[in-house]
Amino acid sequence: MRKTETKSQAGEDMSPAEELNRAIAGFMNDFKDFSNGVSAKLQRQDDRMNKLDRKTMIAARPALSAAAREEAPHQKAFAAYLRSGDDDALRGLEIEGKALATTIAAEGGYLVDPQTAETIQNTLSSTASIRAIANVVNVDATSYDVLVDHSDLGAGWATEASTITETTTPQIERITIPLHELSALPKASQRLLDDSAFDIETWLAGRIADKFARSEAAAFISGDGADKPTGLLSYPAVENDTWDWGNIGYVASGTAGGITRADPIVDLVYSLGAEYRANGTFVMNSKTAGHVRKLKDNDGRFVWVDGLAVGEPARLMGYRVLIAEDMPDIAEDSYSIAFGDFTAGYTVAERPDLRVLRDPFSAKPHVLFYATKRVGGAVSDFAAIKLLRFATS
Repeated sequence: MRKTETKSQAGEDMSPAEELNRAIAGFMNDFKDFSNGVSAKLQRQDDRMNKLDRKTMIAARPALSAAAREEAPHQKAFAAYLRSGDDDALRGLEIEGKALATTIAAEGGYLVDPQTAETIQNTLSSTASIRAIANVVNVDATSYDVLVDHSDLGAGWATEASTITETTTPQIERITIPLHELSALPKASQRLLDDSAFDIETWLAGRIADKFARSEAAAFISGDGADKPTGLLSYPAVENDTWDWGNIGYVASGTAGGITRADPIVDLVYSLGAEYRANGTFVMNSKTAGHVRKLKDNDGRFVWVDGLAVGEPARLMGYRVLIAEDMPDIAEDSYSIAFGDFTAGYTVAERPDLRVLRDPFSAKPHVLFYATKRVGGAVSDFAAIKLLRFATS
């Protein structure tokens, strides 16, 4: 009774306006509680759906892309650019490193992200090309100059009282290796790019790596120097007895379009100076190797020895053999075998950056990816490489 009386007395003391305000406040509190309850239920449902979506996406998508989405913002930006052309993330992204940048505004291209560039470089290094044994340098200019001192300094004997005459002075020659643009233009359908389970970066890296590896390997052997590297077989070849600087010396096999004995291989090895021979490597294609490995010396022993361990290169007269398929087959007057110190004799100069430009308009419904890399190559020491000519002389 006392509580009722107290409540009644309190109500009698409140004005109608105060009672209305209190009723509205109570209603709002009840509504807020109800709204919070509904939001909590919806949030729990969203969490369950998100977990299910993440499980589905992780199961269907390669681990590389999932890791890139969580750990590498630049890979997210690169993937978004490839799929849809959205370059907002690339424009706002700063990537550390001298050789990498986010945009090239004047040309509208973008440097490839570090993970993709690393994949491409590893593939190029592992291909059977002159690159594997040549001197490879990274430059930031349009060309690379090699300074070579190939002349000799004069000297003479003198007595205590004799007059000393002037001797010859060595001359320094500069060999300029210009960098040329190597390009690839793979394409993919937009539907394929939209597929979230497709690993775009690995696919693109593989396509570009294959194109670049085959193109540059051929150029290092037979490139004519016109908008491409100058290959080692593009220089004038002269008989080794009359060799001079600017030419590559050769030794004749003694048989037109063939080789029947190991003596020409021995002559080829010892036509190279002793200072180069210690780091010598044979270069030939598979067909030529098939002929050479049948040769025997005068004691009936094979001059070709296969590697004793996995991954160890074959040996010809104790020297490493590089199988480069771009070397010509054995034919009359062909230069099918090269031997030399290629680290000293051939230089590959390249810029470390690789650019990729996305073109969704030129080949609808496909998207083109124009990738470019600048690379050059040339003989840097003409005394370090010799050739075997399959001819009588």
